[in-house]
Amino acid sequence: MSDVLGKGAGGNSMSIRSDNRHLYLQVIDRLKQDIEKGIYKEKEKLPSEFDLAKQLGVSRATLREALRILEEDNIITRRHGVGTFVNSKPLFTSGIEQLNSVTDMIELAGMKPGTIFLSSSTQGPTEEDIRRFTCSANEDIFVMERVRTANGEPVVYCVDKVPARIFPAASTQEEESIFRILDDEANKRITYAIAQIEPIGYHEKISPILECEPETALLVLKQMHFNEMDEPILFSVNYFKADKFSFHVLRKRS
Repeated sequence: MSDVLGKGAGGNSMSIRSDNRHLYLQVIDRLKQDIEKGIYKEKEKLPSEFDLAKQLGVSRATLREALRILEEDNIITRRHGVGTFVNSKPLFTSGIEQLNSVTDMIELAGMKPGTIFLSSSTQGPTEEDIRRFTCSANEDIFVMERVRTANGEPVVYCVDKVPARIFPAASTQEEESIFRILDDEANKRITYAIAQIEPIGYHEKISPILECEPETALLVLKQMHFNEMDEPILFSVNYFKADKFSFHVLRKRS
């Protein structure tokens, strides 16, 4: 067993055997470095397990353990009978404890936000709407469906619900951030939200709209937004392309 550096050694002569850590951890680091350097590009198929193990100078069992962890970390995808592929790196990362609008997230990534308006209507409330907004069965709910784009590429499918008495009737569709509409036109400033996030697979309706590959998962973020008076203002369901967005949370020990 010789050199872990194989492809793209770049003159570095450190052998995997000279590192005292577990071999699979060294393999993980090496593959991450090769992906960062562009030796293995996004969506590119990696060499076969046999060839990759030979290049890295490790057993296939060690390689498989490294690949398993890289897949758990969403760095690669293994397709049975097809091969192992490098995932696209997320373009947008956000702490889920930070309450940013989709527009803000896209702008913070240095990209231009855009909106494709699919529909808007005023509807009677569902039982869940009555519970969420503590409204009566006679109150109407404004519902808007949109696709948010970044530099013209669809990245998020959004469904927003606001009590019709709150949402400005004269609001134009020129302002893309619903936070800003509520802020500027309805004088309702959202200060916090209760969020739930869950991954889902391919969605028959939404995945084609977002131009997802069949293996691309979606992250569904459901949020109930409130103002400083604890008044429920906005309920949103956002479907994010999992290969474009990454969410993290800061946890502190009490």
